[in-house]
Amino acid sequence: MTRSDLAALLAERFPQLTQRDTEFAVKTILDAMSDALSRGHRIEIRGFGSFQVNRRPPRMGRNPRSGEQVLIPEKLVPHFKPGKALREAVDAQPLKSED
Repeated sequence: MTRSDLAALLAERFPQLTQRDTEFAVKTILDAMSDALSRGHRIEIRGFGSFQVNRRPPRMGRNPRSGEQVLIPEKLVPHFKPGKALREAVDAQPLKSED
């Protein structure tokens, strides 16, 4: 599901809102989540899951072209941990093949 799919689904589910309103709402929520994570905060949505920032320590890697060792610097990456309700809902649903 893409951002526009989510906005379209919200517009369909809430007919009093316009497509433009739902797109703005989705953008606002995602921007707020991105801002909170960039400031190092943890986001928890009950029944869905939690987002947090994990630290990847620096490590030695290898340049695939030359074989030379290179230092890969530390990174901060977002991490999602699904909640129990989401895990159970996904596990209960059979996979649909995409044709």
